[in-house]
Amino acid sequence: MKVAVMGAGAVGCYYGAMLARAGHDICLIGRAAHVEAVNAHGLILETSDFTEAIAASAMVQASGVADADVVLFCVKSNDTIKAGEAMAPYLKESVTILSLQNGVDNAERLQAVLQRHVIPAAVYVATDMPAPGHVRHHGRGELVIGPSLASAELTAVFAAAGIPTQVSDAVNEALWTKLIVNCAYNALSAIAQLPYGRLIEVAGVIEVMRDVGRECVDVASRSGVSVPRDIWDMVLGIAASMPNQYSSTAQDLARGKQTEIEHLNGYIVRRAAELGVSAPANRSLLVTVKLIEAKTANENP
Repeated sequence: MKVAVMGAGAVGCYYGAMLARAGHDICLIGRAAHVEAVNAHGLILETSDFTEAIAASAMVQASGVADADVVLFCVKSNDTIKAGEAMAPYLKESVTILSLQNGVDNAERLQAVLQRHVIPAAVYVATDMPAPGHVRHHGRGELVIGPSLASAELTAVFAAAGIPTQVSDAVNEALWTKLIVNCAYNALSAIAQLPYGRLIEVAGVIEVMRDVGRECVDVASRSGVSVPRDIWDMVLGIAASMPNQYSSTAQDLARGKQTEIEHLNGYIVRRAAELGVSAPANRSLLVTVKLIEAKTANENP
């Protein structure tokens, strides 16, 4: 199978590397420094069990999706529309596209751009990139994907590559559950630059997370979305299963990059306003992260 990873960051590189190890033809589409490193030395995949240089092609041009059987769409939520427009002319008619992104509406937004079906996926993996061409895996790796004609084949292919995959009619609920987890952790981890395990040890953090979570669940309920009754246990479980993980928002801020905060806590704030309610805890985290982004932009014009 030929697989293109559009947006070869930590998440895309992990899944691309796992599929490449299973013998699939992988093309990573990403930033120049990353592309140069992969083409020169292979993609370094570091896990708790092994560190391996994996052969893969890499390029900066969106034309890398040409002839792909599957596209793993992994760009930041801020870049969904622009990246979708860039790759649209090169997609073959039979391609299967999966949105492996944070947030709850990226598959819908991308589908509107491409005018073809996009499979939403809830992603549960802890990764980072310590250097260009080097992805490090900290834990988990399962996917929950929406139903499609290709779902059975994808599930088999991914499982054979060591990627547990579940097909679910309730993928929207899974995406909302992931959103609530992200809203609870991402901004706080970013503001403090702390991993999840150390974060929740700080006095008052769990109470703030509860406030954020309550607002998210209220917005979800008012939007007609059911979330698991044990959502709070699931939120706390992330710190136990990924104690050393920094949120993607924390990683972005540490590198001086724009974050996805508008599509996480910001989405809850906007949706709450549409519903005629408020989300002050989420708004506070949104504004704090935006202030840090503004400070970084001012220091590095």
